[in-house]
Amino acid sequence: MEILQSLIDRSLVYQMTNEEKMNELLKAGSLSFYIGFDATASSLHLGHLVPLMIASHLQKAGHKPHILIGGATALVGDPSGRSTERSLESRDTINNWATKLQTQMTRFLDFSDESASGALLLNNADWLNKLNYITFLRDIGKHFSVNRMLTAESVKQRLETGLSFLEFNYMLLQSYDFLHLNREHDCILQVGGADQWGNIVAGIDLIRRKESKESFGFTCPLVTTSTGEKMSKSQPGGAIWLDPNLTSPYQYYQFWINVDDRDAAYFMKLYTYLPVSEIAEYEKLTGADTRKTKEKLAYEATAIAHGIEEAEKARNAAKALFAGKGSQQDVPTTDIPMSRIKEGLSAIDLFTETGLCPSRGEVKRLGKQGGLYIQGERVSSPEDIVTEEMLEDNALLLRAGKKRYHKIQVV
Repeated sequence: MEILQSLIDRSLVYQMTNEEKMNELLKAGSLSFYIGFDATASSLHLGHLVPLMIASHLQKAGHKPHILIGGATALVGDPSGRSTERSLESRDTINNWATKLQTQMTRFLDFSDESASGALLLNNADWLNKLNYITFLRDIGKHFSVNRMLTAESVKQRLETGLSFLEFNYMLLQSYDFLHLNREHDCILQVGGADQWGNIVAGIDLIRRKESKESFGFTCPLVTTSTGEKMSKSQPGGAIWLDPNLTSPYQYYQFWINVDDRDAAYFMKLYTYLPVSEIAEYEKLTGADTRKTKEKLAYEATAIAHGIEEAEKARNAAKALFAGKGSQQDVPTTDIPMSRIKEGLSAIDLFTETGLCPSRGEVKRLGKQGGLYIQGERVSSPEDIVTEEMLEDNALLLRAGKKRYHKIQVV
C-alpha cells in the first residue's frame, strides 16, 4: 500500500500541502523529512508519540528521518497550543534534557548508517546558537510579514492573554530550521502536530523565497480521548512518560489497558504497527470482549516503547492480578523503611507517594467512591494510619480503581 494512504487510513494525517505531488514523491523513492521535538522536559511523553510513529512508518517505507532536538528553540519556547508562556530553563538543563530525549528515540527509529533510510539525530543549537542577530533579521526576518504572522492560530490564541516578543520569534526560528535542513540535508518535508501548521507553512514559504524550491508539510492530529482529554504531559492523572524511571513499563501497560473502550481500536491505529485490516477485526468486538482489544493495544504499545521482554512481564503481572492470583513479582514497588510505618503513615501518604494518585485530593475522591484498596480490603477512610499488623511478608499491595496496583516493600 502507498505510504501516504496508509498514514491516512491510520488517522495519522490531519492537514497537508499539495497532497498529489507529495504522494508522487513518496512513491518515487527515498525522501528526506524532518520532525522536531523541543527539549522541554527530561523525557518524551504521550503527546510526542504520534509524530514519532509517523517517522517510524515513513522510515519503514524507505524514507530518511531527520529527528531534530530543539536544544536552541527550547530556550525560546513555542507558544503553539499554550495559554501561558513556558518557564525558561537554563542552557545546561536543556542540554541535559536533549541528551535524554535522544536516547529514547532509538526505541522507535533505526539510527544506524547501514541503509539509506538510517535516521539522523540533530540539535538545532548547533546552528541557531551561532546566528548573528542583525544578520538573521536582514536575511530571514525581512521575508516575514507581521500582519500574516498575527493571523497564525498559535499567535491569535495568545494575543488575548499576552505574547512576549521572545515567543513571537519562534516561527522565524522554526522556519529557519526547515531552511537549514533543506540546504544541508535536502529535507523537503516537515511533519508536526496540528498546532504546528502555521510554522510549517511559514518554513515552506521561506524555502521558496530563499531557494526557489518547492517543499511540503503535513500535520498529525492532536489526539484527544472520547471524553475530550488531550494526550499530553498535562493530562488528568499525570503525564505518561517514555522514560521507565518516570513511568514504569508496568504503569505504561496499565495506562493502555485502562483506556476507554471507545478509544481502544483508534489508539491501535495510532500507536501500534498492527495492520489496519487486523485492527478492523478488533473493532468488531463488543461488551466484555473489548478487553481483548485493550490487552492487545497495551502489549503492542509497551513492546514498542520498552521492548518485548518488559511488555511480557507487564502483561503477565496484569493478568495474574486481574485473575486474583495475587502475583506481585512485576508490580511497581516502592521501598519504605519500617521506621516510617511505626511513626505513622496514612493511606493518603502511601497512594500519593507511590504515584497511584496524583494528589491527596484525588485519594480522598477515590476513597469516597470506594476505589482504594490495601491488601484487597477497601479503604473507607484514607486518613487512617497503616499499621504493622497489615503487613504480609513485610509488604503491602495497594490498588487504585479496578486495575492500578503498587507494592510497598517495608525494609
